[in-house]
Amino acid sequence: MCGIAGILGQHPDNRSTINLMLEAQKHRGPDATNIWFDENVILGHNRLSIIDLSEEANQPMISNCGNYIIVFNGEIYNYLEIKNELGNEYQFKTASDTEVLLAAYLKWNSYMLEKLNGMFSIAIWNRKENVLFAARDRFGVKPFYYSFFNQQLYFSSEIKTLFAAGIPKEINKKNWANYFSFGTYGLPNETFYNGIHQLKAGYFFEVRFSDYVDNNSVKPKKWYHFQERIALIKEMPKEELKVVYENLLNDAIQLRFRADVPLGMNVSGGLDSSTLINLVHQNLPSQKSIEAFTFYCNDENYDELPWVNELMKTTPYPLNKILLDSNEIPNLIKKVSYYQDEPFGGFPTMAYSLLFESARKKGIKVILDGQGMDEAWAGYDYYHNNSNNVIQGLNSSPVRPEAIDQELVQFAEKETYEKPFDNDLQNLQYRDLFYTKIPRALRFNDRISMMHSTELREPFLDYRLVELAFAQPQEMKLHNGQTKWLLRDLVKNYLGDTIALAPKRALQTPQREWISNELKAFFTAQIEAFNTLDFVDKNEVNKIWKLYLQGNQDNSFYIWQWINTVALYTASNK
Repeated sequence: MCGIAGILGQHPDNRSTINLMLEAQKHRGPDATNIWFDENVILGHNRLSIIDLSEEANQPMISNCGNYIIVFNGEIYNYLEIKNELGNEYQFKTASDTEVLLAAYLKWNSYMLEKLNGMFSIAIWNRKENVLFAARDRFGVKPFYYSFFNQQLYFSSEIKTLFAAGIPKEINKKNWANYFSFGTYGLPNETFYNGIHQLKAGYFFEVRFSDYVDNNSVKPKKWYHFQERIALIKEMPKEELKVVYENLLNDAIQLRFRADVPLGMNVSGGLDSSTLINLVHQNLPSQKSIEAFTFYCNDENYDELPWVNELMKTTPYPLNKILLDSNEIPNLIKKVSYYQDEPFGGFPTMAYSLLFESARKKGIKVILDGQGMDEAWAGYDYYHNNSNNVIQGLNSSPVRPEAIDQELVQFAEKETYEKPFDNDLQNLQYRDLFYTKIPRALRFNDRISMMHSTELREPFLDYRLVELAFAQPQEMKLHNGQTKWLLRDLVKNYLGDTIALAPKRALQTPQREWISNELKAFFTAQIEAFNTLDFVDKNEVNKIWKLYLQGNQDNSFYIWQWINTVALYTASNK
């Protein structure tokens, strides 16, 4: 897990520029910082050492033949299996997954992507052909940003890294207007800033160096064909499906134990987290240890500590309980906004960041988490109640576009999503996997883990698990009013009915209550600052805020949008 950066071009200042870029994202990899360059390209890497802690495994890494140079962010969990498949075809000098990845590219070129089980953003320079190859994993767990500036191609792991290179910071009016008008966070190839692009999940590109590099140089190609893979999955009887799925679950967990550093896991009281805890307990090798982390707010209406405490009693693992105090919120908003670069989820994201901070202080560098089950098994209420919502359990509109000046709102353009399947349920799941829920959550989680130099692993996003669950008919996902039905039926034998059949609970904090009580003075001041921005309708904002304080608090997303925007504008001037 690391940070990557690079410049394709020949500007004389590129060596000093790459150093500024690497400094901007040093939190992603504080263990080593290195560069490699020739006359046409410069590659940089911030290393967080996880597998093979030796200096020989540092990056940029050069192939034995000297022709290929790689920078890589992520983990290839099945690197040992791929290494075994390569056999004696490559003379390995390290025990790292990076070298296996490089050797795999030498043998199979871009076709090696299909063999990888992991999370990754990759850049490989071919010196002989003067070609840059770049790729991103199936679901976009690891980020890859790029931009064209001064006839050069820049890429990095974070947006702030590109700004550090001198790329202008100009807001993307359409994405900001969509955020305020519809609550959306941008399409997976876009960002909130003009000229800053994302390489989409499951895509790669190849760029040949020329004297002039521009937008036309990058033509991303899809390598992960999700729909085609779903079509190949055969229906099977329920009991056979349970056996196959459980075997995959165990394998996904076992692969993610591969690390040469201490392990941790984030837990809550829900079904997915309970499943993770149980699978960890079943599969953790005797020579390894693990610690659990959870947060609480001292509010019985939200805290899941009673469930977590009961679950952890069934394991020998220590539980670290981290308190989110309302007094911490102002500082957390400022700090987390700086690392996020773009709008992010509210108080729960900040609470979550405290878990990584606590783990890092204890020397734990790898954290497992239970993200991905709801999207694969159709666990959200809006999959089944025809509400057209994208937020679990919400009854009112999450946004208040009337608070934004029409000059900005006019740029709003309702996002549309592919519907590649012949039924509404799978099309909604597909939307959440590739456009809304998962891309958003992965971006939030990557930034809050890496701000504390920790690696987050998501075993339930193993592509084999996602594909198998997604391909199942509706009756396997919803049965007698129970969502995620086959998963519940599978785990109730070792979790019990109380947990296995419990309704979906969103991971929440007292955000609505704290805003109008403990944090009222702070939020009032921040809203006054929001009112000074040139695209805000001050009268509408004040009216809505007054109604909120009077008790109109079905949701607080729109209030959070305003404060998050102020924090981002402040962070941008840091």
